[in-house]
Amino acid sequence: METILEFGTTRVKPTVRMLFDMKDVIYDRKWLAGANNIELYYMYRELSLSKNDALVMKEHGLRYDITVIPPRMMGCEFVKTAGHYHPFVPGTTTTFPEIYEVLNGEAHYLMQKPEGNKIKDVILVKASEGDKVIIPPGYGHLTINTSNRVLKMANWVARDFESEYTPIKEKGGGSYFILENGIVKNPRYESLPEIRLLKPSNFKELGLEKRKEMYGLVRDIKKLEFLTKPQEYGWIFEKIADKM
Repeated sequence: METILEFGTTRVKPTVRMLFDMKDVIYDRKWLAGANNIELYYMYRELSLSKNDALVMKEHGLRYDITVIPPRMMGCEFVKTAGHYHPFVPGTTTTFPEIYEVLNGEAHYLMQKPEGNKIKDVILVKASEGDKVIIPPGYGHLTINTSNRVLKMANWVARDFESEYTPIKEKGGGSYFILENGIVKNPRYESLPEIRLLKPSNFKELGLEKRKEMYGLVRDIKKLEFLTKPQEYGWIFEKIADKM
């Protein structure tokens, strides 16, 4: 497939996630042993439609990205992202959140909340075109494309931190694997809770409406302050819990 992204008047080359980059988190080890190092998905970072938009994003400590995940099976497992956690906001006990929007296709967002050496909570959100999904503080997450369509999703996130991939990598993947014949627990996690299903986070008061692309919030960027100062916006994450 064509991997150059046309964003406004700009043509952007992606960072490519290869299969062997994710060899530690793949469920089907037998398939992996005979697989070639294929391209899995494409990441386009720090996008903006104008120089002014770019300046506004930097001024507010934010970044807008797009990820494209073509449909593919990795043996018996649906294609997914590598999965990661976010670090703490400096000086707080709250980790950075993130917000996703499905631009095309469908996505399953798997979120897991650790407590000590165990996972306290696991959430799965199924999202379709136009849906917004907030990753709350404290949750690691990964995205799975279970459809036969190309998944294109955008995200807003704080720009000044590095995601933490090692914890999920060391466990051989997320807490659950989504396979063609069902969902199975990752046996390398102890005493996993059952998955809870959550609805997408379409909050009109935040400008997160289903049929309105969230890039436009660059013009009302105060509404995204919860991404850089989540410790001051607990009501947002409480409202997510109310959507269960």
